[in-house]
Amino acid sequence: MKIMRPVGAVGIVASAALVLAACGSDPAASPSGSNSAAVPAASGSAQVDCGGKSPLSAEGSSAQKNAIDIFTLQYGKSCSGQKVNYNPSGSGAGVKQFNANQIDFGGSDSPVTGADAEAAAKRCASPAWNIPMVVGPVAVAYKLTGVDKLTLTAAVTAKIFNGGIKNWNDPAIKAVKGNESLTLPDKPIQVVSRSDESGTTDNFQKYLTAAAKGVWTQGAGKKFAGGVGNGAQGSNGVANAVKSADGAVTYVEGAFAKDGLTAAQIDSGSGGVALSAENVAKSLDSAKFLKDGTNDLALDLNAIYASNTPGAYPLLLTTYEIVCSKYADPNTSKAVKAFLNVAATDGQKPLADKGYVPIPSSLQEKVLAAVKAIT
Repeated sequence: MKIMRPVGAVGIVASAALVLAACGSDPAASPSGSNSAAVPAASGSAQVDCGGKSPLSAEGSSAQKNAIDIFTLQYGKSCSGQKVNYNPSGSGAGVKQFNANQIDFGGSDSPVTGADAEAAAKRCASPAWNIPMVVGPVAVAYKLTGVDKLTLTAAVTAKIFNGGIKNWNDPAIKAVKGNESLTLPDKPIQVVSRSDESGTTDNFQKYLTAAAKGVWTQGAGKKFAGGVGNGAQGSNGVANAVKSADGAVTYVEGAFAKDGLTAAQIDSGSGGVALSAENVAKSLDSAKFLKDGTNDLALDLNAIYASNTPGAYPLLLTTYEIVCSKYADPNTSKAVKAFLNVAATDGQKPLADKGYVPIPSSLQEKVLAAVKAIT
């Protein structure tokens, strides 16, 4: 059964609520900044060929759990009776389960590359593709009594997370433009990181590697390599750990910088930039792909991380659905394609109300083309 579904406005529409939500919650994001910007909305219609396997099995990124819930709801509306079971176990677990052929598609906050991509291709007997579905910021979120606006550079952030800066009243923090008038307490900085393998950790460390060259020398990867502080499981875990400890700081999806946590502004060289959807959109203007001209849509974010675009918020992550370009079972392929078609169109519309940043229209066109090419 083929159902023609209209493609609605899925461009980034900026407001205070448009930041990437995270695992297991129903966040009402409250990032700094209230400017608005509009990206031309996609138009036309997407063809959804309903049917195939049900339920689909999927696992991975906790950051996209609420988005998957939205996508699944819209999928059921578009394709009556079709379901997806998603386990938000974390990006590392999702990639491992996908490569072990235990699930139909995986979810990850960073693209599958290198050895993981080779393992995925072996599982699929065809190349595996990274399909981006939600883009959003990562916050450097802190709790510090009396300090409700803090600006950090990449270099200072790197020193905090590798132990080079240990106290909040360190002169290096005070010297950042915008912090000169702050009264910073003589209080130890308590670093909280993800204890599980996480795409958020990978993106955060890639940002530090690109933007704080020579300062962050610990490298990237899904495991935190800073060597300081304490770990907590999942996005909820790190956010709750910081909330319970004055003087604590973490990196976490933007929607968690609320309810007692504050997102630091990031200064890439042109002054502090607040975490907001408009500022995320400015960073995406320079986005490129690791394999340009293919249907593997892994974004190359290094240029964004190291950029100094005025007013652009550079610390981003993208959640991907990891899929086979060719499935052995045509019923699985049919259902995966239908689900992803809905996720990239009707599924994008409700994301803003749940604190996510929908994919921009230019990216949506590439996503729909890649989904169509799955066999």
